[in-house]
Amino acid sequence: MSALHPSPAATADHSVGTVLRKPHLLVREMLAGVVTALALIPEVISFSVIAGVDPKVSLIASVVLCLAMSFLGGRPAMVTAAAGSVALVIGPMVHLHGVQYILPAVVLAGLIQILFGVLGMARLMRFIPAAVMTGFVNALGILIFFAQVPHFWGKSPLIWGLFILTLLIVLWLPRFIKNIPAPLVAIVLLTVFTVTSGQLLPTVGDEGSMRGGLPGLTQLLVPLNGQTFAIIWPCALSIAFVGLMESLLTARLVDDLTVTPSNKNRESAGLGIANILAGFYGGIAGCAMIGQTIVNVEMGKGRSRLSTLAAGLVLLLLVTALSEVMAKIPMSVLAGIMVIVAVKTFSWHSITPAALVKMPVTETLVMLITVAVTVSTGNLAIGVVAGVMMMLVLPRIVRCKQVVTSETASPDQEK
Repeated sequence: MSALHPSPAATADHSVGTVLRKPHLLVREMLAGVVTALALIPEVISFSVIAGVDPKVSLIASVVLCLAMSFLGGRPAMVTAAAGSVALVIGPMVHLHGVQYILPAVVLAGLIQILFGVLGMARLMRFIPAAVMTGFVNALGILIFFAQVPHFWGKSPLIWGLFILTLLIVLWLPRFIKNIPAPLVAIVLLTVFTVTSGQLLPTVGDEGSMRGGLPGLTQLLVPLNGQTFAIIWPCALSIAFVGLMESLLTARLVDDLTVTPSNKNRESAGLGIANILAGFYGGIAGCAMIGQTIVNVEMGKGRSRLSTLAAGLVLLLLVTALSEVMAKIPMSVLAGIMVIVAVKTFSWHSITPAALVKMPVTETLVMLITVAVTVSTGNLAIGVVAGVMMMLVLPRIVRCKQVVTSETASPDQEK
């Protein structure tokens, strides 16, 4: 049986109580958490740049999200942090109106997610057509890629060199070393090189403050009135919808990987509470992270809530103890990592000739429309809604055309 579908006999009871009573399981869960925390750092920092917030904001929010979902989530071992899809949704609002609107937008999004879970609406997510989901994934990959281009395109040869070295390390190192995340190795090696060689390059520290220590509660800096609501509600709906969709799809993936069930309604309500907590202490929302969840479940073999709890605690230690070091990370290195994430996110199989031939024309059109609308608006939620609407409309249009064509082609029997 494949590694992705282990037998039920291989999946023992991995409740917290069972893990605590078995030292070998406890050690495995703790190590899985360490590896996951290391894998989180480069992507979370990169996503903060996309969202237009300080890196420390996303890192602290990720600590809050990871710890909160370890208790509140409906899918054990699933990693929740400040994710790229949510960052892409928040970014346009921040650039237009400022970071002060993030808190009310995140709180409103959290309330929507709680309502979604309490009303038992999580099951509706499974009705999103596969073509729309493929378009969603492809658009996400395209948006992440183009968000990185300014960090290396038209830059000096040294920046290009670091960018290419990052690509080589991330792509080739996993063939030889599997226990340490390749993105972290690239960050450490190339940051040490730039610091010791005295090169002056754009770094994470240039994007915002990376002071050590913990922040206080996020202050509400805008009035709660109709004008504020008009600004935040489109962003809040997008945060809620995109976060739910990515989290519930990731939960379904982990269900298959571990052959264990999850509580999707609890996951939805828990994500809403965690996002509200992160908004007040951290400052930005998040959702499940597919890549880091796979690191935890597949590489680290994490199965319980203790693995994500350990990841949150280790990330907290790294953020508070190594903040000055992280400020020296070159932006071109993070851009290289995110380009790899974008390429891996994109579903290349969906555009191969073989797949296009097998896929009905309507599904191909829906996928392309979802991508086009998402990329043109920069809003993943709008793209998915457009894709779902087209999935409902296009088959009817095709059937109507077939009926008209059939009637035109058939001879008049009465003549």
